[in-house]
Amino acid sequence: QVQLVESGGGLVQAGESLTLSCTASGIIFSINAMGWYRQAPGKQRELVTTITNGGRTNYADSVKGRFTISRDNAKNTVYLQMNSLKPEDTAVYYCNARLRRTIMSHESDYWGQGTQVTVSS
Repeated sequence: QVQLVESGGGLVQAGESLTLSCTASGIIFSINAMGWYRQAPGKQRELVTTITNGGRTNYADSVKGRFTISRDNAKNTVYLQMNSLKPEDTAVYYCNARLRRTIMSHESDYWGQGTQVTVSS
């Protein structure tokens, strides 16, 4: 089995910072990419940021300049540093990993359980 566990969510005031982490564990052959998505009440789940195994990153326009994704490949861990948080950042944040469980497996997406981030004004 594969498990993604997120941590670091919480309640903060606007302008403050928060760091999320996500670690993948279980039987994993390789991880091609990891990323973060979020879902606010009444809205669709949306991409926040991703990072490939080679270090290429991309960000949603709404978080560029404020959020930074990083990855420790040896630990199968991805981080999300969130600065200058705004109330509109309030959402459940989900960790995603695109990986192969074995050399014979195709790439599949796995998801964490989500962690709540609430930014008060």
